Amino acid sequence: MSSVTSQASNSEVKNKMLFNICEADKVHFQRCNEFVRSSDCASVYHLTDWCELISDVFKHRCYYFMAESSEQEIIGVLPLVRLKSKLFGDYMVSMPYFNYGGAVATIPEVEEALISCATAKAAEIGLRHIEFRDIKPRDIKESVRTDKVAMILPLPDNQEVLWKKLGAKRRSQINRPLREDVNAKNGREELLNDFYQVFSHNMRDLGTPVYSKLFFSEILRRFPDNTHIVIIYHKGKPVGSAFLIGFRDQLEIPWASTLRSVNSIGVNMLLYWEVLKYAMASGYKSFDFGRSSVDSGTYRFKKQWGAEPKQLYWHYWLNAGQQMPKLTPSNPKYQLAISAWQRLPLFVANRIGPLIVKNLP
Repeated sequence: MSSVTSQASNSEVKNKMLFNICEADKVHFQRCNEFVRSSDCASVYHLTDWCELISDVFKHRCYYFMAESSEQEIIGVLPLVRLKSKLFGDYMVSMPYFNYGGAVATIPEVEEALISCATAKAAEIGLRHIEFRDIKPRDIKESVRTDKVAMILPLPDNQEVLWKKLGAKRRSQINRPLREDVNAKNGREELLNDFYQVFSHNMRDLGTPVYSKLFFSEILRRFPDNTHIVIIYHKGKPVGSAFLIGFRDQLEIPWASTLRSVNSIGVNMLLYWEVLKYAMASGYKSFDFGRSSVDSGTYRFKKQWGAEPKQLYWHYWLNAGQQMPKLTPSNPKYQLAISAWQRLPLFVANRIGPLIVKNLP
């Protein structure tokens, strides 16, 4: 275990604070998770369980840096995952596959020290870059992406309040599929197959490699109190699906899909209403629709529910001579691959997709 001893101060600390930064071992994980659960700035993805899950499912090397005070109190954490492939390069992300990560600590100086330790490790092993998925700006002398926002909707205690706020047009769109032999189910593992059937089909249609079913199964198994699935059925067949992750008082929808064959009857509107009903009934105070580019189609879809943008800051450390990565579907170099993927038989896409997507952030 490598470690660095440092010191920091702020206006609230009369004496300089000594702290030690090291790569956490499993013996530290429980205390690290206690810190994450107590920190208002930490996300569910800062829990050590995610590093273990990603390591087990995708076989990636994970790094979990922690800061410990001289009183042996955890005062900061920074999880990172190394993604290494011939296709997409060798780099680290905090955290990949999700919208949130980055260093979290009790004071900014500790966060800066965590970032410094991470970049030193990346330089030592020769990585191209690190991507820190932050929710606040930092004084990092590299590059930052600010083209994405999270769309957040404050939730009332009573679903009738939100129903009225949506307006007559939106209520009509939600009710539209109910005239077409449509119904909804809520659950967890028992709905995983139906979720994956819709999700994988939709990802293939979008030209995007799909995660393995094992990934979702392990999320459900390891986070029983945080996860939920909502399915919309049309004439007994699954046509819409949502995978939900909750943490503290906010519910997030990392993955949602509907089949193109039912877009004309507005199944996506009913799906999101069922998800919002579940969120309010479960006592969540806000709903995270996920990230979007400002004024994009997904941005406008989320905006119509009353969601407001929250700026995301994706900071980059770049190794010498490296440029900002462009691992996004909008990159023209991937358009031919996306078009070819859309024409694959579904069983082929589901077989080889997980081998590719695990190396994409």
